[in-house]
Amino acid sequence: MTSTPTALQIVEGVDLTGKTVVITGATSGLGRESARCLAHTGARVVLTGRDAAALADTQAWVREQVPQASTATVRMDLTSLESVTAAAAEISDLTPAVHVLMNNAGVMFTPFERTVDGFEMQFGTNHLGHFELTRSLLPALVAADGARVVNLSSEGHRLGDIDLEDANWEHRDYDKFVAYGASKTANVLHAVELDRRLRDSGVHAYAVHPGIVATSLARHMDDQDFADLTRRGRTNRQFTTPEYGAATQVWAAVSDDVTPAGGVYLSDCAVAEAAAYAVDEARALELWQLSEQLCTPAVGAR
Repeated sequence: MTSTPTALQIVEGVDLTGKTVVITGATSGLGRESARCLAHTGARVVLTGRDAAALADTQAWVREQVPQASTATVRMDLTSLESVTAAAAEISDLTPAVHVLMNNAGVMFTPFERTVDGFEMQFGTNHLGHFELTRSLLPALVAADGARVVNLSSEGHRLGDIDLEDANWEHRDYDKFVAYGASKTANVLHAVELDRRLRDSGVHAYAVHPGIVATSLARHMDDQDFADLTRRGRTNRQFTTPEYGAATQVWAAVSDDVTPAGGVYLSDCAVAEAAAYAVDEARALELWQLSEQLCTPAVGAR
């Protein structure tokens, strides 16, 4: 029996009435559970996801669980920067300030594939889509006067550093495990540089390891994949559930105990130690600059 709190226990006594929370990947797993719990705080919860029917279903479920819930839905496909910027505009029309941006959505161990804009799928979805969404919402985050950005990373970041010379796997044989690790490393680096840039404006950023959670995120995995990961020393198949797995990201979003400086890696509702390359400030700046170079032409071409 686990002694760690559930996400619902984390929000007990928390009042976010009048504030707005935006959650990506809100239609399943950790995002769905986070939406339910944060709705309990009185915050307006903006649910985003690719599928309109799944968004409607999730909104109905949250309102059933929390009858007084204030919710809105915005369709967004992180594999398309056009969709991301359109969603950011829609969110900005809904609210002048975003108090919590939870960059929760992601893919894991996908076969080699490219996004609409030509980026490697895991890097493009897990990092670049969220990078552009966050960048597009910067005015709303600053307007919140104390916003938090919560990036879902993973202990999987230890599977691989990001190759800043070949982030989109154009010159190497593809390794889906290393590519996933690189995308999760990017999530940590993004939080480090985002916090450095915006802390003086009251915005803090955090990267979160939720634990090994039983969700549809592992849909691309088979027994051989688990065996390969075990050989790499990265999993023991000790899964938790979304009710517990969402606790750290919800804690990062609402707790007064979160390190005020931000830019840190969190696990089990506490500051944890990430791989050195994932919190290197010089590499964080390099990744930010690369991300701007990749995203700006793609967005500008629309």
